[in-house]
Parts: sequence; C-alpha cells; structure tokens
Amino acid sequence: MADEVTRRLVHASTTAVPVTYLLVEAVTWRHVQVFLAGALLAAFALEVVRLYVGLDWRIFEKLTREYEQNNLAGYFLGAVGMTTVALAFPPTSDAVIGLASPSNVAVPAILMLTIADPVSGLLGSGELRTAKQVWVLLATFGVATLLALPFVPSAAAVAGGVAATVADGLKPVVRGHVIDDNLTIPIAAAVAMFLVVDALPSVAG
Repeated sequence: MADEVTRRLVHASTTAVPVTYLLVEAVTWRHVQVFLAGALLAAFALEVVRLYVGLDWRIFEKLTREYEQNNLAGYFLGAVGMTTVALAFPPTSDAVIGLASPSNVAVPAILMLTIADPVSGLLGSGELRTAKQVWVLLATFGVATLLALPFVPSAAAVAGGVAATVADGLKPVVRGHVIDDNLTIPIAAAVAMFLVVDALPSVAG
C-alpha cells in the first residue's frame, strides 16, 4: 500500500505542469509543449535502457507495478498522453482560466490524468483489474467533470468526465501489452470535449 501511495503522489506531482502554465504569466503553451516533448524523449530513453539494457534502480521497483516490468511503464505512457494532448489541442488563448473557448480542452484533459486518476487509484485497489467498483468510477467521473468545468461548457465537461471514466475503468491488453489508462485518459477526454464544443456547438451551448 505504501508503494501505491508513493506512485499516486508522484503521479499527482505532474499537476505542476498545467498549474504552472495557469499561474505563471511568463509561461506560454509553447513552453508546456517543449517541456513535455523533452520529458517524453527522456522517458523514452529510460524505457529503452530499462527494458533492453537493464536498469536496476530501486525507484523503478517502487514506481512500477508487476505488469509493467516487461512492458512500457505507466509514467512513459502518461508522458505520451500528455504530450499528444498538448500538441494536438493547443489553447486558443494563453489566458485559459474562465474562457470556455472551443480549443481549451488540453489543460482539463491533463488534469484529469494528474488528479482524477490518482484519486481513482487510491479509492480503488490500485491493482490491474478487469473492472473497478461502480462507486469508484462515479467518484472518478465527478472529480474529472469538476476539473473541466472552469475551462469548457458543462456539456463538454460531462463528456470529458465520461471519457476519462471509461478510460480509467478499462485497461485493454493487446498482444500481452497492457494499454495503461495513463495513455488513454487525457487523449480520450480531450477528444470528447473537443468534439462536443467544436462539432456540436448547439449541444455545448
């Protein structure tokens, strides 16, 4: 349990990326994109060494689960998910708070990963399961939706919350490789919110 709490705290610490963007005027979305791209490259290098060369660091024992020992680790997939969202859905304005702009979906999508997912993990077992308890999924949906409300219209926030919850509840296995929700949560949430706000403006309004 202690290792699980540590993993979730490290996971939640990545909230510093979008929060810095929101609170520090000098930080633009381009800075966020460059930082996440650099972090992704560094994570990729670590994963190559860990999986193919061998990197026996105690930190990997604490921060990776058993099913990640021979698969890409969750931290790397999280970096892929956040970087993808940051590049694909740049905000239309650098003054994001309070603006329900059609493209302001990246920040809430990332927050759903960095905050809603750790909350879900701590409420649940923290282990790989085929299905989470319904009350845990409802809590995940509530937290994810609330995180999105300051950035997008309510219909889009609900759509993002649903997408994040579905992604959180499902971990498909493809050819023995677990598709971790660190990858799917931000991408699914961003796409869902974007579609509601951009493709269905009458619903979002």
